[in-house]
Order: sequence, then structure tokens, then C-alpha cells
Amino acid sequence: MLRQGRTTAAQKRALEDLLPKFGVPFKNEFLNFPEIFHRKAPLILEIGSGMGETTAAIAASHPEADFIAIEVHGPGVGSLLNRIAAEKLTNLRVIRHDAVEVLNRMIPDGALAAIHLFFPDPWPKKRHHKRRLVQPSFVSLVKDKLAVGGVVHLGTDWVEYADQIEALFSQNDFFEKTDAGYVSRPGTKFEARGRRLGHPIRDLFYRRRESARAAR
Repeated sequence: MLRQGRTTAAQKRALEDLLPKFGVPFKNEFLNFPEIFHRKAPLILEIGSGMGETTAAIAASHPEADFIAIEVHGPGVGSLLNRIAAEKLTNLRVIRHDAVEVLNRMIPDGALAAIHLFFPDPWPKKRHHKRRLVQPSFVSLVKDKLAVGGVVHLGTDWVEYADQIEALFSQNDFFEKTDAGYVSRPGTKFEARGRRLGHPIRDLFYRRRESARAAR
């Protein structure tokens, strides 16, 4: 289900005029990324790009790589589209659809140099934990879509969610913990909010191994 919210006139115009230009429609077939970006380059996928400030900043500072941002929130998609146009970012495209469906149906296995998941909804109430994106099935899906040596970079300000993420990735023998990702993450408004609330910020990095670890 697409989350809705107040959409400004500029965001609405972007959804109407810029999404056909900078957006990638959801479809049940694997994407041809050299066809989309007119080159072959490392491909980074961001899940939940929000209003797009961080996404656009990373893409602008890494012209050697190509970026796909997945976001369902209309105002956020419109805001990011306007940033792409204003900053003339040729290496960033947007998909407005559910991230798990995009990964399953549009991203070939082994295609990604990195996956970014910055400050996902923590669903803090215990009875809602099943709604969190990072579950065993998601970790397995990430493993399939990352190239060998590719890194998933996750950020959260919820200690319990960070502990859950660490436990899930440590249980998958195709991942090893590492100290850095493809890029350095700029600050986000969610990080700033977390710091104001006194939440510790955790950045977690896991590299895709070529083969599973031996049985422990």
C-alpha cells in the first residue's frame, strides 16, 4: 500500500512531469541497467529514500556509480525527482513501488554493488516487530541480489532493532561483518531526530561472501 501525505504543488508537478523521465515503472521482468543509464557501472540500490536529500547527495558525490532509489511515499518521490532535475543527476533513477517486490521481480541476482537501508521504520512495539523489513527472508533476498563482495549498509537509531539486524545477518553464512560500505552516509533528518531523542546511532555493514562459511 502506498503511504500518502500532503503533497506540495511542486511535488505534484514532479510526479506528473518528471516521474516519466526519471522514474522506472514497476514491471515483472529484470531491468537492463546499461540501457537505463547508458553505461555499465557499479549499481547501488537504496530502500526507502524518504525525501531524497541523502540519496541525491550520495549520487552527486559518486558519479562513478549508478543509483536506484525505491520509495512509495508520494511527497518523497516528488521531492527526489525535483532534486534529480535541479542537480542534473544522470546517475539516479526512482522506482515507486514496494521494495521487496522490486528486489524479487526487477533486480537480477548478483547485480548490486551495495544496498542502502537507512533508518527503516522500527515498529517499536513488540507486537509489530513482524512488520519490520529486516527479517530472515529479507536477509536471504539481499544475499541473492548482491554481487560477491557487495555490501549492505544499514543505519538505525533503535538499539533493539540494531541488535535484531546483527543477529539475523550473523546467522546467514554468506555474510561477514565489515567496517565500511561503498559510501560514507551523510546525516539524515531521521538521524538528527534520533540524536535529539538521545538514541544512539548505529551503522552496520555486511559484505557478501563468495561462499557460505563452513559449518560452525
